[in-house]
Order: sequence, then C-alpha cells, then structure tokens
Amino acid sequence: MTTKKQILVAVMFFMGVAIGAAQSIDEVLKKYNTQSVPYISVQELKMNYQDYIILDTRKLEEFEVSHLPNAIWAGESLKDWKGLANTANKNKPVVVYCTVGVRSENYGEKLQEAGFSDVKNLYGSIFAWKDAGYEVVDQQGKPTENVHTYSKAWAKYLKTGNKLTGKN
Repeated sequence: MTTKKQILVAVMFFMGVAIGAAQSIDEVLKKYNTQSVPYISVQELKMNYQDYIILDTRKLEEFEVSHLPNAIWAGESLKDWKGLANTANKNKPVVVYCTVGVRSENYGEKLQEAGFSDVKNLYGSIFAWKDAGYEVVDQQGKPTENVHTYSKAWAKYLKTGNKLTGKN
C-alpha cells in the first residue's frame, strides 16, 4: 500500500513539481523528511569514510555521471540490489545518499525494515558532499566536476561543479 509520503515524493520527483518556497537543502529536508533514518554529515562521513558501506540510491544515469568514491550503485529500491537483504552484513554501518537526501531516506527505511542495524542518511547527499569540496568520481573512478542534478528544479541547490541533467 502506498503511503502519503511515497505519493508526495513520487509527485515531487517524477512529475518535476517545483518544491515551492524552500530556499535551501536544510528547508527541503525539514519539509520532506521525517528523520526516520539518522543523518550523518559530510564531514563526519569524510573522517570515517572507510568504516561505511556507501550506497548510491539514485538512478543509474545519475550514478554514471558521478558518485562518491567507492560508492555502490544500489538502485532506487531495495529490489534493485538483488540479494542485499540476504548477503550483506547487516551490522556493518551503511550510509545512503541521493541528490539531496529525500530519496535516500526512503531507501534507508527499507534497509532498516530488512534488519540493517546501523543506517545513516547523508545530510544534503551528493550536493552537500560536492559543495563541501569533496571529490566525486566518474564511471572510471576519475575525479570529475560533473554532478547530475536530477532536474532543473533541483539544480539550484548545487553550488559547485558542472550541473548536468541528461545523459552524457
């Protein structure tokens, strides 16, 4: 059964609806997230990067433009990452991220429901990571300035890098 939150996120993302009066990532996250998945800051993640499994929960097209170093493309739903619930160490700390942190919260909730005990949502996701000056990499693992913004409406929240919305 579809929840109100899922409907809202689907409308917001898939119909390209502007997010209204929100002026910052902080306001977006306050408006659309429930903090059901605890946040981790980009600074905290950077300091302890090797301790986490990093999951990119965006569309493959977005991941292929750029992603956090050594991140695993997990797909947009837990079903996309076949066998995860059965094969992964559910006690290993996991960080999920997307464009700004809304879709990744939904993914994180599913990981929690599947029994993962330590799941965190990267606050501000790839936009905050890039804006903090941290490296993103392309498909070959090489540093890039390109960041997929999901849509023109979301692009305004990325302050650094080359903003891309289509396949390259």
